[in-house]
Amino acid sequence: MKVRLVDIAHARSGDKGDTANVGVIALRPEWYPLIRDQLSLDRVASHFKGMITGGVQRYELPNLSALNFLLHGALDGGGTLSLKTDAQGKVYSTALLRMVLDVPDAEAQKLGLPSAES
Repeated sequence: MKVRLVDIAHARSGDKGDTANVGVIALRPEWYPLIRDQLSLDRVASHFKGMITGGVQRYELPNLSALNFLLHGALDGGGTLSLKTDAQGKVYSTALLRMVLDVPDAEAQKLGLPSAES
């Protein structure tokens, strides 16, 4: 089943120099393990390919049902130097929430996930 990340999580992003910080928080604690497994370092790096020039770091915050990603080289020098429209990286959270996850039907049904097709 296809599941939109925006339907099972919310996110917030900001900047620290040339690095965008993106926090992803499961809307329900029982959805956190799925989000943790689906949002691997490689998958997030691939999702932002062409938008960032550096690496990606991932931190798990299971007590908050959340993940935190650092996207290095995302802000073209940072808020005071960048000519980018979004020099503080506020849209990176929205960009990540646009991801669509492939979840086995049985797991999706067990977790009560909303389908992207509905």
